[in-house]
Amino acid sequence: MSDFRQSLQLWFAPQRVREEGETPDYRFSLANERTFLAWLRTALALIGGGFAVDQFLPELAWGLRAGMALGLLAAGVLCALRAVNHWARCERAMRRGEDLPVSRFPTLLSLVVAVVAVAMVVVVLFGWEGGR
Repeated sequence: MSDFRQSLQLWFAPQRVREEGETPDYRFSLANERTFLAWLRTALALIGGGFAVDQFLPELAWGLRAGMALGLLAAGVLCALRAVNHWARCERAMRRGEDLPVSRFPTLLSLVVAVVAVAMVVVVLFGWEGGR
């Protein structure tokens, strides 16, 4: 069975993680859970930021406003999905005594947030309508 499929099954049946390997030190499992919760807080903040851009910048050109809002909303959705996937992969790796999995997702997330932040800097410097 593929790694992704096994991880996906753990999303909906986390008790299955006990079927492999040995129980790790509980401190590591709890740290993994705290990391999961931090990713969820980040996802909620991104989603809130997306709604804030859409609701509180009505004077901004629709395309720019929608682009920034959708970028933040998409990043929030991906971050929430990535949180549970990362939790499952790390829990399995700890039980198997393997190295923790690495990911390019933090880089992708940082780039999306940076692009939206640069767009916001341009909006602040040049005004809502591109040159007030």
